[in-house]
Amino acid sequence: MKILVAEDDNNLRLLLYDQLTDAGYTVIQAANGKEALDLFDSESPDMAILDIMMPQMDGLTALTKIRESSSMPVIILSARGDEVDKVSGLKLGADDYLVKPWSLNELLARIEVQKRHIRSEAGNETVIVSGNLKMDFNNGIIKKDGQIISLNAKEYHILKFFAENKGKVLTKKQIYSGAWQEDYLYDDNTIMVQISHLRSKIDDANNKHIETLIGIGYRFN
Repeated sequence: MKILVAEDDNNLRLLLYDQLTDAGYTVIQAANGKEALDLFDSESPDMAILDIMMPQMDGLTALTKIRESSSMPVIILSARGDEVDKVSGLKLGADDYLVKPWSLNELLARIEVQKRHIRSEAGNETVIVSGNLKMDFNNGIIKKDGQIISLNAKEYHILKFFAENKGKVLTKKQIYSGAWQEDYLYDDNTIMVQISHLRSKIDDANNKHIETLIGIGYRFN
């Protein structure tokens, strides 16, 4: 699991990096809210830990912007422990609020709780949000910028497989097997044509959802 840590205190941020890395997580670091948003866009983290008081952009503003396109778990880690601060953070979309000073064991326990929520939601997923896409696979509805788009069956199953494997590098063989639900027939052209058609429907100048890794495969960002 990839965790975004946004904290302007260098020592505390490095401590979090070391502790979470030792616990088996992949950690990306930001020193302010603006850096956090940039990493959120480029790295597609699974969870975020945000301080509130940060330069350039505070954690609550960053949280609000993250919630415009993502439902990933966000834990607020702040020295501000007043009830009004906690309520504000939770109302803006934080999943948990931990007051400094905190213990590593408590933080890890709260991360584990959010991981369980992720697993639970994955089994009953209603809507997956990725940038300007909203994908309701239970009801077969795909929206781009709020408008329903029409996909053929193969495009739909490829998109679903991509969304379920967000951020992972996928070979053509994996895509074929995952979307077609049958043994790979080495028909690279079929996969490339379907992905090209899918791209024409979901991508635009500001949103490039499917990345080509030449000689390797594809990745859904």
